[in-house]
Amino acid sequence: MRISSRFTIAIHIFACIDTFGDTCKVTSDFLAGSTNVNPVIIRKILGQLKKAGLIEVARGTGGTTVAKPLGEISFLDVYHAVECVGKGDLFHFHENPNTNCPVGRNIHHILDDRLLQVQNAMEEELASITLADLKKDTEKYLDENNL
Repeated sequence: MRISSRFTIAIHIFACIDTFGDTCKVTSDFLAGSTNVNPVIIRKILGQLKKAGLIEVARGTGGTTVAKPLGEISFLDVYHAVECVGKGDLFHFHENPNTNCPVGRNIHHILDDRLLQVQNAMEEELASITLADLKKDTEKYLDENNL
């Protein structure tokens, strides 16, 4: 199982907006340069973040800003904005287990609650981390490494 890179790209985008937003316009081309990702993908993610109310994007070369204080945006908010995973849908179940097999016939009953438990635990952890935490960690790392 693997969560797509959209989540980490979105977190990277927020770090760039916060780090560079006061000194330059943070555009999709600027973000593409920092993430080393195609600008089309960046624009798609920006669109998802905008739709979720997490960022504001000025048309043209206006740049991108964060829509609310960093302490009010959790990693879970970002995750929900860019990942197409609904409640209980993190794990994709194989389509047609063999109903003639006692395991295949009952595997959903055996696993569904456990997999939901794992997803809920992950989401609780994501909810406990905010973009303000990311900012603090970024500043600490930059200071410690004289960057």
